[in-house]
Amino acid sequence: MQTITLRRSPAENLRDLSATLPGRVVLGITATVAVALAAHVAVPLPFTPVPLTLQPMAVLGVGLALGPLDGLLAMLAYLAEGAMGLPVFSPAGLGGVAQLLGPTGGFLMAYPLVAAIAGGLTRNWSQRAARFLAASMAGALAMAVLYLFGAAWFMHYTGNQLHAVWIGAVAPFLPSELIKVLVAAGIYSTLTATTRSREA
Repeated sequence: MQTITLRRSPAENLRDLSATLPGRVVLGITATVAVALAAHVAVPLPFTPVPLTLQPMAVLGVGLALGPLDGLLAMLAYLAEGAMGLPVFSPAGLGGVAQLLGPTGGFLMAYPLVAAIAGGLTRNWSQRAARFLAASMAGALAMAVLYLFGAAWFMHYTGNQLHAVWIGAVAPFLPSELIKVLVAAGIYSTLTATTRSREA
């Protein structure tokens, strides 16, 4: 006789926690901490004020984990924390409102939309495709939106021409962003899979 043991996946535990308002608040605060920690993994580049950080991957992770609405709200809370002067932004910038309005402000201000796109599209597309594929496609589209906003703001702030913006704010980051999308999608698809074990 076989006994089938079903183990709840981390995603199911996450859904239980997000079913209550206090749980959603805790998850939102945890999300802002995760993005803040990722922001401090920063590598300044000598030719641009835009540093290489783990923030985009963390923002994708927030959207994938919390869904479109809670992901958006968590990233709005993150921006509010930064605007109040909390040390949640990359140390490569000035901090506070000055960083939101500085050369990388477009990237920061796009975070709520990026999380919403990643979370919303993944949940919609995963009904038709494998979770990893759905999360990868949604993450890539969300990343494209991030760089569209970031590059547009960078061009406005610096007054540079399109070629200079491409070199200073987009092209050097694309290989690492592809890796971040795949890593975020891999983590999401792994954690949302329900583990089943069979015991004799």
